[in-house]
Amino acid sequence: MSKSEAVELPLRRGGDAVPCCPPITAGELSQADAERTAAMFKALSDPVRLRLFSKVASHPGGEACVCDIADVGVSQPTVSHHLKKLREAGLLTSERRGTWVYYRVAPSVVAAMAAMLDLRTPGPRA
Repeated sequence: MSKSEAVELPLRRGGDAVPCCPPITAGELSQADAERTAAMFKALSDPVRLRLFSKVASHPGGEACVCDIADVGVSQPTVSHHLKKLREAGLLTSERRGTWVYYRVAPSVVAAMAAMLDLRTPGPRA
């Protein structure tokens, strides 16, 4: 029985990475765009979450078992809480395999966040 969790990402499906919202230089963010983007950055603003996200992103093969990334100086329940917050923000996906849960950085999320903050890509809002 698979316990995979699908997280709705603020990205269009398919091909190239598409930011959750237009580049910051394209104009004022809408309330909805600001809320979606803030949730992602808020999740990364905690040092433990940022370390966990970094461990998953830099792990060989692009995915990491919770057993390989849990050493961040906090208890296991706290690690689980922080990983849940990263999943809820759409930054990580997870898949249960037997007893362990494996995490991956959500597809295109880093590229989308970077594109949103890219000051070199001005343009009209879509």
